Amino acid sequence: MSRAGSGQDGNWGMDVFDAIRKRRAVRLYRPDPVSREQVLAILDAGNRAPSGLNRQPWEFLIVTGNTVLEMGRSYRSTLDEYLSHWDKSPMRDFITREGFIRFAETYGGAPVVIVVLVPTDPLPNFKKADLESASAALENLMLAATALGLGTCWMTGPLRDEPALRRILAIPDDREIVAVTPLGYPATVPEAPPRLDPDLTKKVRWVE
Repeated sequence: MSRAGSGQDGNWGMDVFDAIRKRRAVRLYRPDPVSREQVLAILDAGNRAPSGLNRQPWEFLIVTGNTVLEMGRSYRSTLDEYLSHWDKSPMRDFITREGFIRFAETYGGAPVVIVVLVPTDPLPNFKKADLESASAALENLMLAATALGLGTCWMTGPLRDEPALRRILAIPDDREIVAVTPLGYPATVPEAPPRLDPDLTKKVRWVE
């Protein structure tokens, strides 16, 4: 595998279609460290995403150590009302109530958390384009992580306590938080959830 930023295409060791099919929302991780080289390779994949007007607006915060646990305490502090309606939660299809609490408190035990940011833009069309572009970057890095045998989980729940998250990570007001993902080696890999309209007979309309 080539180093990120080397100007050469890396050999991810997995076909892109395989990575798409194998990617899962991982909520339980092994404590094994993720190397700096792996993180940079994954971020390089994110940095190669398409973007509106080639603005490439994304920024990445790489969080490790005790700061992850501080983020977890912030996320857990927002969940009491949500947990009181757990019997109606769609999360029940993926994880137990106790498992969800542990996931929130520790980000599943992942050694790394990536936070994706974009600059705040007052123009609605640019703001929308930047959020879409950053989402493409996040998808790229998640697929790259899958190709390297690592797990991720697209998370917006931590933004329930956005002021605390901004304080913990020193995120200024001129940056918008797009999403968060843990990064690490999966302790368990969940089964693929069923696709809505797997044969693409309802979600596709051909226009001539």
